[in-house]
Amino acid sequence: MNKEKRYEIFRRLREDNPHPTTELNFNSPFELLIAVILSAQSTDVGVNKATDKLYPVANTPEAIYALGVDGLSEYIKTIGLFNSKAKNVIETCRMLIELHGSQVPDSREALEALPGVGRKTANVVLNTAFGHPVMAVDTHIFRVSNRTGIAPGKTVLEVEKKLMRHVPREFMVDAHHWLILHGRYVCKARTPQCGSCRIEDLCEYRHKTSD
Repeated sequence: MNKEKRYEIFRRLREDNPHPTTELNFNSPFELLIAVILSAQSTDVGVNKATDKLYPVANTPEAIYALGVDGLSEYIKTIGLFNSKAKNVIETCRMLIELHGSQVPDSREALEALPGVGRKTANVVLNTAFGHPVMAVDTHIFRVSNRTGIAPGKTVLEVEKKLMRHVPREFMVDAHHWLILHGRYVCKARTPQCGSCRIEDLCEYRHKTSD
C-alpha cells in the first residue's frame, strides 16, 4: 500500500470521527490504567460494568490498595481472570504509592514495570492519558492492519513498528482509536462489512464481502 492510500484512509476515518477515544470509562490516568489492566481478554463493556461500581467507592491507589485482593475481587469477579488481575492491581497500587507518589508515570519503562502492564497496556495509557504518539496494537488493529494492507506483519510488534513508520504523523495520536473502532464495528473478524465500509475502495483485502 502506498502512502497516498494510507493518507486517504486516515483522512476519511478522521472525517467520520474527529475526536476518537477509548470506550473504557475513566476520569483520570489512574482509572484508565486500572481499566486497561482489567480489560485483558475481556470486553470494554464488561470492564465498564465493574469499574462503574468500583470507582465511586475507590478510584485512587490508596483507596484500591486498602480494599485488598479479596475486597477488590468482589467488584471485579464478573471479569475474566479476576483473581490474578486483582493481585496485579493491588501490587500496582502499592508500587504507584511507594515509587511514584501515587501518580501514573508517563514513561514506557516505568509503566511496564508495573504488574499486569505489558507493552500494549503501556501504549494505551501513554497515548490516551498523556497524548504520546504511540500505537497500542490489539487483536482488532492487528487484523485491520493485515487485512487492509495498511501495515501487514506476522507479529504484534512487527505491525506496531510498521504503523509507527507508515501512519502519517498528523494522524498518529488518534490512529489506534480509529483502527480499533473500525475493527470492532466494521472490519469484524468473521464477516467484515465491506459493503458499508468507508475505506473499501482503498482497502487491499482480496475477499471482500457485499453486505
